[in-house]
Amino acid sequence: MAAPDRMDERLRALGLVEGQRMAQALFAEVAARGLIAPGSSEREVSDRIGALAREARAWRTCGSWRAVRSGPHCALPAGQEPPEDRIIGEDDIVIADLGPVLAGYASGFVRTVVTGQDPDRRRLSDDLPRLFTAAREAFHADRTLTGSRLHAEVRTLATEAGWTLGGRHAGHIVGTDARCARSDAYISPANDRPLRRTAEDGWQAHWLLEITLLDEHGGFSGSHKGLLDLG
Repeated sequence: MAAPDRMDERLRALGLVEGQRMAQALFAEVAARGLIAPGSSEREVSDRIGALAREARAWRTCGSWRAVRSGPHCALPAGQEPPEDRIIGEDDIVIADLGPVLAGYASGFVRTVVTGQDPDRRRLSDDLPRLFTAAREAFHADRTLTGSRLHAEVRTLATEAGWTLGGRHAGHIVGTDARCARSDAYISPANDRPLRRTAEDGWQAHWLLEITLLDEHGGFSGSHKGLLDLG
């Protein structure tokens, strides 16, 4: 297989960044229209988000994908559909996963919304982007950083903030066929390879950072996901 040239690499990186920009714009419109609100079911909100995405004609929906999960459904592993529809509560926590509604380069995008004024849920929601930024800064400060070391850094950040780090990993490679069951395709304790490298298919490795925080006492969680090395 021929190695991609510099222009191909640049176009691919721009596509990933544009995918994330599209997701950010969609999320901003979802917030502006108040689509994630108490009294609606997860399925109803997901359908409204899908309809909004189709209005722009730049997105396509992906079958029956649940774009939002709430309450205890937030703790389900990525890709696992909730066993039942759930009504969003008055003082609830909701995860919006907008990556799958995007066509083309699907830059994974997850944000957490709190529908009420519960101080602990609000603090978790506020801490997620703060820890995400701190982890990105750690990545940019060390060009030799491995997946295991970044995972350890994210775990330390979560612990210092008073949360438990959830999920099986803290992100994964994106925009390449290299992602599968390989441990070095994830930001996890098992990945001792540098994150800055050329993937097995010849492309520059690009990464999504995903932080999931748990309040084990309160029984709730939230997530924040986006591009690690681009944008």
